[in-house]
Amino acid sequence: FPTRRSSDLLVLVAVGIASWQRLGISRDVVVAAVRALVQLVAVGAVLAWLFLHAGLLGALAWIAAMTVIAAFESRRRGAGLPRALLAAWLGIAIGTLATLGVLVVGGVISTEPQVLIPIGGMVVSGAMQASSLTLTSLRRSASDRRPAVEAALSLGLGPREAFAGELRTAVRTALVPSVDSTKVVGLIALPGTMTGLIIAGIEPLEAIRYQIIVMYMLLAAWAVAALVTARAAERWMFDDAERLVRVPV
Repeated sequence: FPTRRSSDLLVLVAVGIASWQRLGISRDVVVAAVRALVQLVAVGAVLAWLFLHAGLLGALAWIAAMTVIAAFESRRRGAGLPRALLAAWLGIAIGTLATLGVLVVGGVISTEPQVLIPIGGMVVSGAMQASSLTLTSLRRSASDRRPAVEAALSLGLGPREAFAGELRTAVRTALVPSVDSTKVVGLIALPGTMTGLIIAGIEPLEAIRYQIIVMYMLLAAWAVAALVTARAAERWMFDDAERLVRVPV
């Protein structure tokens, strides 16, 4: 790690600001930095082995494991919603499968582990963020918009019709970060993929081609994951009597 000592100073800057302003998160910053280092080193060692020995099945198994871990993380945003874990996993898994499927079938990426695993990781991460934002919005709607939904139900609307506005809001809210970042890509900041390739010596126009693929695949993954998560969660937000479940504030 020849450049790590300089980067360590940046962590100390964050810790110093947190301590100076008495934010109470200085320890969390240190723990996060140490965890990131340990996790990345461990994952790097595992990936080096996978690239050499795993093959396609090993790559798919690794991506499947990532979807499960991502679902557990996303579930926290939907605490109190029935089967939030399953809804999150369905959104992340289907969003990832659909996106990677199009890329592989279209010949955009190969099925080599050293290609499929990193790309899959980016897709899973994007789908997880979309799922988390969707569950957060649905949880808020189930609490704040409960009187409006119950009024619609009392007028004879079904659960899907009564909750349609809240579901659209949840999906829209989840897509805003991805849409906004896609609109200003290259204008405000150079994205990570493009920056990494340029630093590695790739021509800028060639790096841009790869970045466009990444941006478009993430946009698709966010959209599919948000919609599937919202629909799955909505399915279990009403009981057998078509009443909206109570979600703790």
